[in-house]
Amino acid sequence: MKIALYIVLLIVFFGSMVVIGFVCRRKAASTDGFLLGGRNVGAWLTAFAYGTSYFSAVVFVGYAGQFGHRFGVAATWIGLGNAFIGSLLAWKILGRRTRLMTRHLKSATMSDFFGKRYDSNALKIAAAIIIFIFLIPYTASLYNGLSRLFAMAFDLPFWVCIVIMSVLTAIYVIAGGYMATAINDFIQGIIMVIGIVAVIVAVILTEPQGGSWNQIFMNLSQVEDPTVSSQAGVFTSFFGPDVVSLFFVVILTSLGTWGLPQMVQKFYAIKDESAIVKGTIISTVFAVLVAGGCYFLGGFARVYFAEKPADGYDAIIPAMLSELSPVLIGLVIILVLSASMSTLSSLSMTSASTMTLDLIKPYSKKKMTDKGQVLWIRSLIVVFIVISAVIAILQYYKNFGFIAQMMAVSWGALAGAFLAPFLYGLYSKKTTKAAVWFSYIYGVGIMVLYLLYTFWLKEYFTLPAFWASPLNLGALVMLTDLIFLPIISLFTKKPDMEKVEEMFACYHKTILVPAEKVLIDEDEQN
Repeated sequence: MKIALYIVLLIVFFGSMVVIGFVCRRKAASTDGFLLGGRNVGAWLTAFAYGTSYFSAVVFVGYAGQFGHRFGVAATWIGLGNAFIGSLLAWKILGRRTRLMTRHLKSATMSDFFGKRYDSNALKIAAAIIIFIFLIPYTASLYNGLSRLFAMAFDLPFWVCIVIMSVLTAIYVIAGGYMATAINDFIQGIIMVIGIVAVIVAVILTEPQGGSWNQIFMNLSQVEDPTVSSQAGVFTSFFGPDVVSLFFVVILTSLGTWGLPQMVQKFYAIKDESAIVKGTIISTVFAVLVAGGCYFLGGFARVYFAEKPADGYDAIIPAMLSELSPVLIGLVIILVLSASMSTLSSLSMTSASTMTLDLIKPYSKKKMTDKGQVLWIRSLIVVFIVISAVIAILQYYKNFGFIAQMMAVSWGALAGAFLAPFLYGLYSKKTTKAAVWFSYIYGVGIMVLYLLYTFWLKEYFTLPAFWASPLNLGALVMLTDLIFLPIISLFTKKPDMEKVEEMFACYHKTILVPAEKVLIDEDEQN
């Protein structure tokens, strides 16, 4: 009976996704329509597209369990950081300027933005290569959280789950492009909000040692781990047992989104000023509920596992959910699928569009038509999804720790390389090409050195625990590069100020709006 319920839910869920993809097919005929929805996407769709691309199964199953076990309920700060830094401030600081500048430059990808903003084709190519290389393992990690949940509900091999999810995601993305993705993200986002709220309530009420709000906090307060802290009740304290590490996790997972191409490209498609104002509020509330809820739930991990589970941190959340009703478990399955498919669609479109527009099109012997560009993008979406699915399957069956660690490494490399150049590119006229090159090399180089240490140099010497964490390194690279980039710009060749002034002119155009939009006294008009 349970299996039948799950199958019905999956058929309805997948069916609606595919139908929406084909309904939106007409709007995906041109490159601009396929990638950006004609830059005419409203507040709700943009906000949910941003939020669902942000939070994947990695957050719900992996990070919520890992950081909840590590920090206790203080892990909720990570979700709140995601909401107020990764969503609210991102929309406030980046949203409007990104929309104006990218439209003015006729840019559809982050790498193309770098090429046109800094007048350097080499910067564009380098950014495109970095994006393609580091988005593949990022995407592969999305599948990790699915295996345990599907094992809990179905007697299906993991590879079957990955294939089904990959094929159906590819169908609706290829058919309907960004608009289909945005509409599906909206539906998936609603499922995520309802699911996480229901799951939190259900987990607290079914907690084996009590089953009430007060009792689960009491049980957590009695958990002790001398290897972490000698303080009593540390896992229910305001900042948890390790406030420094908590801070760096918040920075990487919150500020890091400002430099991730699949996130900032959502701002390219915003319809108008009203969509920015509404989208800021909607995406922030969404992040508070989903991210805050995920990490809050994970904060009770030690009630179930006083020590790290033998099967790893990914086992924590499934164990917390295993005693729920079949209906709620079905909802969780759809929730995790929603989180994974929305992020997968965003990452695959970002990678495919970057490869097509910034690497293949410029070096095509024949002039590539608009129709040809869309065909290339659709083809590369398939290639990207297939590669990431194969890597995920190999990781699962061969237990390659490399891929599991690459989630944090990918995030650190992308954000470390792009955050400062993108932010200063929107606000500063003095940023130089040399400074941007430094950011690329610095962000990617530090994370590559970390990989070399982890899989080779570790045999010869051991770094302190803080420096051996890709999360800490990624956050430090981002923060320090925000300082280094303007300093380097002071001592390197200045940009062509005439070209830069022309780019920034898009911010200073006078635009007439109806009186219903802005309050103006009649005396002022005269």
